Amino acid sequence: MTKHIVTAFDTDLNDLLLMLAEMAGWVERSVEVAVDSLMSGSRDDAERVIADDERVDDSDRQVESHAVLMIAKRQPMGDDLRTIVSAMRVSQDLERVGDLAKNIAKRALIIDGSFQHRKLAHGVDSLSRLVLGQLKHSIEAFVEQDTEKAENVWRHDAEIDALYTSLFRELLTYMMEDPRNISPCTHLLFCAKNLERIGDHATNVAERAVYASTGEMIVGDRQKTDETGIALPQADDAPKLS
Repeated sequence: MTKHIVTAFDTDLNDLLLMLAEMAGWVERSVEVAVDSLMSGSRDDAERVIADDERVDDSDRQVESHAVLMIAKRQPMGDDLRTIVSAMRVSQDLERVGDLAKNIAKRALIIDGSFQHRKLAHGVDSLSRLVLGQLKHSIEAFVEQDTEKAENVWRHDAEIDALYTSLFRELLTYMMEDPRNISPCTHLLFCAKNLERIGDHATNVAERAVYASTGEMIVGDRQKTDETGIALPQADDAPKLS
């Protein structure tokens, strides 16, 4: 990042990155609590995630407003302009992650917290840990301008797809073994898909981190290894839950 004579610009830029880091912290917590509510059957946790989504939306608006004001007042160029614009895009990715966490929480309210259902959800819990690690590292890479860490996140996107594929097949097996598992496993399949989409957003953030720092996009296609063979609706297209 360019060192500025105008200290006010550096302050504004640091404030922007701090806002983004705080937003990321709230979003990560929402995903974690949403999955915990699946495992524990805690309605309070699920409802808290749903209520907190408005705070995430407010953060997205604040980041955008701050970034637009910086561009208008400071007229940045080069790597500084890339960082500001990329920060707005990262904020949008985080806002979508918040929506996906809310979707998981809504599914948790439908699935009861019986021991059998917690057993079925174990794979979702494992997937969430991998996804949360990717999300955390991608945000760190953006804020710290660490291109090596960002590229590492990008390379490991395929691991999320592989685990999602394995979980998809596991849940289908549970459904075939016992028809009583069909309803909870269907909800868990949507939760798993939401987590896989969160992994995609983490990879988006990693790509923006590299672009903000270098002005170049990561070369090559993402190594997608989703082999489910059955297209669930994307999280955006899933039936709305009241």
